[in-house]
Parts: sequence; C-alpha cells; structure tokens
Amino acid sequence: MSQGPIYIAGLERSGTSLIYALLASHPGIAMFRRTYMWTYFYNRYGDLARPENFERCLAAMRRYKRILALEPDFEQIRAAFLRGERSYARLFALFGEQYAARAGKARWGDKSLNTERHADAILAAYPSARIVHMIRDPRDRYASALARWKVSRGGPGAATAMWLWSVRQARRNQARYPDRYRALRYETLAERPEETLRELCAFLGEPFAPEMLSLEGAAYFRDKGGNSSYGQRDRGVISTSSIGRFRKVLPRGAIAFIQAFAGDEIRALGYEIEPARLSGAEAVRYAAVGYPLNVARMLAWRGREALQ
Repeated sequence: MSQGPIYIAGLERSGTSLIYALLASHPGIAMFRRTYMWTYFYNRYGDLARPENFERCLAAMRRYKRILALEPDFEQIRAAFLRGERSYARLFALFGEQYAARAGKARWGDKSLNTERHADAILAAYPSARIVHMIRDPRDRYASALARWKVSRGGPGAATAMWLWSVRQARRNQARYPDRYRALRYETLAERPEETLRELCAFLGEPFAPEMLSLEGAAYFRDKGGNSSYGQRDRGVISTSSIGRFRKVLPRGAIAFIQAFAGDEIRALGYEIEPARLSGAEAVRYAAVGYPLNVARMLAWRGREALQ
C-alpha cells in the first residue's frame, strides 16, 4: 500500500477545497492546505547541504504564516533534517510527517493551488506520492471567481488562458505518470461523491472510509457549508447547485469568448457548449472591445507564465 504524500493540484475555484475536506476526513490521512512550499521555497535558497543556506530557508519558513498554521516544532525539524539527506523535498516531508504524527495519522497531504507545475519534481522526490488534479468547467470556474470576488483580474481572457494551461498540464502529467497522477472533474465528485471517492481511494492505495463523506476532518469547511461563492449551504452537504451556474452569472460575451478559445477542451472533458447568441449591440461591443481586449489579456497571462 502506498504511503507517500498526497498532493491536490488545480486552479482556485475548481473544487480543491472539497476534495481537501473529503480526504482530511479519512482516518489515515492528515491534510493541510496552501503551504505552497514547492512554490515559495523549492530551490530558492541554494544547496541545503550548506548550513548557511538551510538556516536561511528555515528562517524564512518561520516567518511564513501558512507554515506557522501547522504549528511545527522547528527545533525538532532542524535536528531531524541534519541527521539525513539535506534536500528540499525531505525538508518539506518533515513538516508533513510531524503534522501527521500529531494528528495520529499515517499519511500526510497538501492542498496547494497550481501544484501541477511541480509534478515532475514532486514525483521524482517521492516515488510513492500521488497527485489529484481538480478540473472544473471553465465557465463555472470563472463565474465562481466573479461571484466570490466581484472582479476577476484579467477577465475571461486570463481565466481562459489559465484554465487551458492547467488542463494541458493535467493531460501531460497523467500521460507521463498514469499510476501516480489523476485528473478529477469537480462535477463528477459533486454528483457521485461516494462512487468517485471509492475509485479515488483505490488510486491512492487507501481503503474507502465512509466517514470521508461526513467532512468531519475539515470542521471549518463543513460547518460553514463548504466554500461556495453563492452563499451558505447546509452543513456538511455536497451540493451540485453551482454546476451550470455560469448561465445566470456570466454575460453572454464572456461565455462566447471562453468557448471560442477553449471549446475543444470543454467538449473533450464532457461539458456541453452553450448557445451564446449576442444581440446586435452585444455583438458590436464584443467584436470592438470584448474580443480584442481579452485576447490581449490571454496573451499577457501566457507571457507572464512563460517568464515564471
């Protein structure tokens, strides 16, 4: 049975919090969230075999609130690190192992957004690790972001570019690591939670535990009714009410743009294309402003990603 770490990958507003809460409720899995260790610390401080580099890295981790939320014993981690391999992956694992031991669980996992970009390094470092990549209909994902924050930086152009990048990373990583990387649609999980979790547990090498469906391991998520952008839900309920919500939230121009550039991937993932008929005035605004503006935003996002 695999006992390597479990990473949750995917974009924000894609169901990563739901799968986090479900896995955190497994009696053998201790999940934490948004530490971004691979994003903010991996290879940022040089070779950790050099004591000064390790101390600089550890000092930075002491100041990072998302790591402090784990309530780590830094001195214990320092002592353990100095007794073995001095790599970033092992340092990150020590935090996870300590967290799991305190929770009385055998295995740890981390939900950090965009982990898909670090899949090669993670799976090379932890041969028995598993990565679960959440994917959601791009129109609903963008609608959720708008409903949550009232404005989405980069508009549908950046949102489309981001979604296409993530989906293509999922396809590439799953093809490269078929036994260790799994793409999972949010809609499938929400509509058939028990069946989907049974399949996912088999992939993770864990027995299915019915208590996962209680969300008891993520009390804050459970008690506030989830992480929906559309208001409070019943406690502990896995709802499908946000599926297709984009039809009521997004302007038709935004739907048309997302479908124009992501239509092939939308269909390939089993989502249906929505008729987005624009009125005369809407068509003029879309052609003159909406379309070129969002193409520019899409290209800007791709350029920034290439630089990163």
